[in-house]
Amino acid sequence: MTMRTRTLGTTGPQVSALGLGCMGMSALYGDADRAESVATIHAALEAGVTLLDTGDFYGMGHNELLIGEALRTAPAARREQALVSVKFGALRGPDGGWTGYDGRPAAVKNFAAYSLQRLGVDHIDVYRIARLDPDVPIEETVGAIAELIEQGYVRHVGLSEVGAETIRRAAAVAPIADLQIEYSLISRGIEESILPTTRELGISVTAYGVLSRGLISGHFSRDRQLAANDFRVYSPRFQGDNLQHNLNLVDALRKIAEQKGVTVAQIAIAWVLSRGEDIVPLIGARTRERLDESLGALDVTLDAADLTAIEQAVPADAAAGDRYPTAAMAHLDSER
Repeated sequence: MTMRTRTLGTTGPQVSALGLGCMGMSALYGDADRAESVATIHAALEAGVTLLDTGDFYGMGHNELLIGEALRTAPAARREQALVSVKFGALRGPDGGWTGYDGRPAAVKNFAAYSLQRLGVDHIDVYRIARLDPDVPIEETVGAIAELIEQGYVRHVGLSEVGAETIRRAAAVAPIADLQIEYSLISRGIEESILPTTRELGISVTAYGVLSRGLISGHFSRDRQLAANDFRVYSPRFQGDNLQHNLNLVDALRKIAEQKGVTVAQIAIAWVLSRGEDIVPLIGARTRERLDESLGALDVTLDAADLTAIEQAVPADAAAGDRYPTAAMAHLDSER
């Protein structure tokens, strides 16, 4: 496996062709092993992964502290190559519930101060609000990040889960390195208007959910029992007939993967990689075993016949169920 690189936008940093999404090490997918999480981050850095993605609300700061520990204990050369992308703005209660989003300039700077401390770094490489605050114009939120850049606390502005109009408004305020948004074989909503807009404006996409939270990883079974604190318990795509339908799609994809001698996860990640040099998939591996499998996607070459077969096995809009529960979908500017 040779780690390739891609550049975030026209003004952003050069990063590894695959980034590591660290959320699952702290939240939403059941309990995780801290030592294994740190070891997985170290293994990713050793393999040439440079982009680490987190959110200050993942485990109410737990994930940033975890990444901070991993960076602090990594070899100096590996620590220096790491680029950290942080989402902010999601508000949570002591019970872990979600209470809204805050994009006010004063809040942006407050969130950044705590992230810098938890991560143990002097700057954040890419900073973005996790969801659009409906009560604060995106221009004000991005303007606050731009001020943090002037002060040396942030390097680049990012966006997350916003639509084409919001992207244009944000880009008029400051250069945008990338848009982080869900994109996979079964989540292709960005192709209609969002992806053309980012490409017109020279903004990259960091794609999360490339395995649709494990649904199209090839490892999720119909009878799998999920922990009560696992997000997928409430996810429409993992419910009843929806789950059966979606796993049938995985079975069709598995036949193609087997013909190529690769895993389902590898072919799903390779498909996202094939969509353009401006797209950087974030792999959500929580263990070194899953990390190794995901990195193997870099060695998978998909020719025209492969891509046609994949499209036939998993057509656009083939998935059953929304990608989030109804209440969460209402907060997605990208879906409007």
